Amino acid sequence: MGTAQIVRGALHSIKVALSIIQYAEEIEHTSWSERAKFCMATLTFQGAVGEVTGSRYLIELNDTEPSHKLLLECGLHQGGPDAERVNARPFGALARQLSAVVLSHGHLDHAGLLPKLVREGYRGPIHCPWDTRDLLEIMLADAAFVMAKDIEWENKWRTKADKPLLEVLYDLDDVERTLKLCEPHGYGQPVSLPGGATLVFRDAGHILGSSIVELGLPSGGRQRRLVFSGDLGNPSSVLMKEPEKIHEADVVMMESTYGDRDHRPLEETIEEFSQVLEEAHDAGGNVLIPAFAVGRTQEILYHLSVLYHEGRLKQQRIFLDSPMAIRVTELYARKRKSLNREDLKVLNVAAQGDPSQYLPVLRLTRSVEESMAINRIHGGAIVIAGAGMCNGGRILHHFRYNLAKPSTRVVIVGFQAAGTLGRQLVDGAERVKVLGDELPVKAKIHTIGGFSAHAGQSHLVGWAGAFRHRPQFYLVHGEPSAQKALQTALAESGIEADIPGYGDCVSL
Repeated sequence: MGTAQIVRGALHSIKVALSIIQYAEEIEHTSWSERAKFCMATLTFQGAVGEVTGSRYLIELNDTEPSHKLLLECGLHQGGPDAERVNARPFGALARQLSAVVLSHGHLDHAGLLPKLVREGYRGPIHCPWDTRDLLEIMLADAAFVMAKDIEWENKWRTKADKPLLEVLYDLDDVERTLKLCEPHGYGQPVSLPGGATLVFRDAGHILGSSIVELGLPSGGRQRRLVFSGDLGNPSSVLMKEPEKIHEADVVMMESTYGDRDHRPLEETIEEFSQVLEEAHDAGGNVLIPAFAVGRTQEILYHLSVLYHEGRLKQQRIFLDSPMAIRVTELYARKRKSLNREDLKVLNVAAQGDPSQYLPVLRLTRSVEESMAINRIHGGAIVIAGAGMCNGGRILHHFRYNLAKPSTRVVIVGFQAAGTLGRQLVDGAERVKVLGDELPVKAKIHTIGGFSAHAGQSHLVGWAGAFRHRPQFYLVHGEPSAQKALQTALAESGIEADIPGYGDCVSL
């Protein structure tokens, strides 16, 4: 490098330094109201980046004095070797610094750490859609109960091994405090937030109470619009309405769970499902369906009901073996006004909303004893049980009795995150560990993706294409391969999208 280049480089560095000093002095000598043009709102990606679960985003508003922090989502990490460690990580000072929390819907990967946030000191409002509030009452209580049982079991052997005991992330008292902080709102209803921000929920068509979140955020002296897709529904799914399309935004965070593929058409999916059930009946085995308690279970019951009334369902014993799924199914029945009217006509749901009225062979097994009795049935039954990713719940006990039988059929109807038992089965594992025992997998595993409650790639691209004026897109809630595939598909449609990393902070 020559002397002239060195001098030019040094002069450039001095110029940059002087500019920074001048910028700081300008801020220092202006009133707070005049500082707004310097004070940009920021968005920090704290979860569901490079993975599907653990949704969490921190928004900091600096246009007002004092500044305000908003938390968008507070989700549980599910699957993977580090999930427990990450979930246990303290919120620290953030729990008391937050002015408000905004929640798109009630799935645990979006809301499952709310009671932990409250346990650590949060006392502000939790804004959510109306039906989400009712779901949270079921889901968070169930999560606390299951967690307590798991920790109790874990600590038994830790005591014997003289190892440190584990503590629950939260308990039922924390859940009760969390529910008292919830402030529910209807779709399309404008809500004022601290720091001059505004909020509107739109129907995402994913599960009961799911929403697209529109936030108006003061930033640099103007109002910026941030849109978070939440989980966008699959337009082919039953019971839910189609996701609303939004046309105006400055920044869009969009999920990418199935960014790498489209789902099979529903008609073909139902035919495949029917064929699997028929083969299981002919083979003399049971059908195990690990199902998410919210959304997927209700959709599966819908299709089983249709097959039953068409005379195409040979199994005469169907068990919904999940206390939480039972409560959620009963809630869906009470919330008929929120569901798709045309689909409800098919079910002909009576005023009482009793599922047995549209699927007479269905049995709701609430107690542990009823659940255990199912394992005495060696064939001809359909068992729908949680958890959806096979990472806990009663489905594990049914695996224990059925997974090693060639006549068994396991039907996977939802996304299986990396590191979960469900993902191992989908990936063709020949042996898996269930409740401490290693079992051979001789059952046939069927993955039926058409039942997904998430939008596929084409629907995601179509939803993104409705925005005008080319907003900045960030892809979240997806594994890296799915995100890159969606990024490419969006680019082919003229839409540029970035893939943020954990901890990345962007100015709005």
